[in-house]
Amino acid sequence: MDKNNRTQVMDESDVHGAVARMAREIVEFNKGTDGLVLMGIQRRGTQIAALLVSEIERTEGVSLESGFVDITLYRDDLMVVGPRPIVGESKLPSRGVDGQKVVLVDDVLHTGRTIRAALNELTDWGRPKFIHLCVLVDRGGRELPIQPDIVGQRVELLETQSVEVHVPEIDGALGVEIVTINSKTI
Repeated sequence: MDKNNRTQVMDESDVHGAVARMAREIVEFNKGTDGLVLMGIQRRGTQIAALLVSEIERTEGVSLESGFVDITLYRDDLMVVGPRPIVGESKLPSRGVDGQKVVLVDDVLHTGRTIRAALNELTDWGRPKFIHLCVLVDRGGRELPIQPDIVGQRVELLETQSVEVHVPEIDGALGVEIVTINSKTI
């Protein structure tokens, strides 16, 4: 028996539409693609960043630099994760981040703690010209003063709800669901 209720809020077509709009906004926000670098946050932010890079390259006729960060060792709750956290790979763009227009990409923005960790890691690598934040879903509920510059979709959730972004590389499908925990079956 499923303990959770799931509601799809974005199907594959909706995600592709949001990515196309977000890609245009990234180019407009950064006044073009010169010096533009997209950095995904592991795990699903990396796949969203790859979709954005592909869309920008297709529409602008350019080749973009990109990379990704694994924020595991920058988390402020590392003690909760355990004594042996699983650390993933981070990949810096070939030209680095110094002086670049960096767009940090994640799948869902909630408390802001993941973004804080990613900012700390990025600035350990260098000093970007600026960093903008792009997220597929903004679910609110900030604990830190971090706001996205570009958003695919905003959703308002109850405390018993969460957002799940699905990407083909990890989940076999592309879409976004709101999951409600059914406390009567827990």
